[in-house]
Amino acid sequence: MIKLSGVHKHFQIGEQTVRALDGIDLQVAKGEFLAIMGRSGSGKTTLLNMLGCMDQPTRGEYWLDGVNVASLDDDELSAIRNSKLGFVFQSFHLLSRLTTLGNILLPLQYDHESEHPDGEQRAIELLQRVGLGDRLQHKPNELSGGQRQRVAVARALINQPSVILADEPTGNLDSTTSKAIMDLLQSLHAEGQTIVMVTHEDDIAANASRVIKMLDGKITGDSG
Repeated sequence: MIKLSGVHKHFQIGEQTVRALDGIDLQVAKGEFLAIMGRSGSGKTTLLNMLGCMDQPTRGEYWLDGVNVASLDDDELSAIRNSKLGFVFQSFHLLSRLTTLGNILLPLQYDHESEHPDGEQRAIELLQRVGLGDRLQHKPNELSGGQRQRVAVARALINQPSVILADEPTGNLDSTTSKAIMDLLQSLHAEGQTIVMVTHEDDIAANASRVIKMLDGKITGDSG
């Protein structure tokens, strides 16, 4: 599903070159649940951005579901983000003016390649799946943090993505709500969904089938 070969990402800050990613080789199989761990500045967020087609390597190759991402232009990157990737963020990134249902439908509005006559029905089914079938018309400020993260998970699933990318998905949640979100991700994984998650918490990473650790832009550990 994912293959990175010799991926480097360098940033120039004044006269200093920062090697955010320094020769990453990584493969993620279809249906795998991968956690990425590392302290601040280790490169884990840069790696997730790379996987999410929000950044491109300085050099090296990134293949996503058979597509050489490093060769794509901005429009093609946008299209692949919308069709193959679902994003779950620590801060939810829900639009306050939209209802729960509207937020989940939002990715479909950016998909200009396909018609989605069943989009609303699929969104309703996803809300029911995450336990919010009675919150269709609620705005984000009418939901708890855990409920908002459930909406974010449902939104990530609306385009039936090849991969879900989760960036500290429990970072703003209490322990009980965190467990509920991880149970939801675990159930998706059990159904064959590929998931890549960044976390700094060992107990959250323990939900994954495989854990890699990063330091100074390199993968220093790989267990699973």
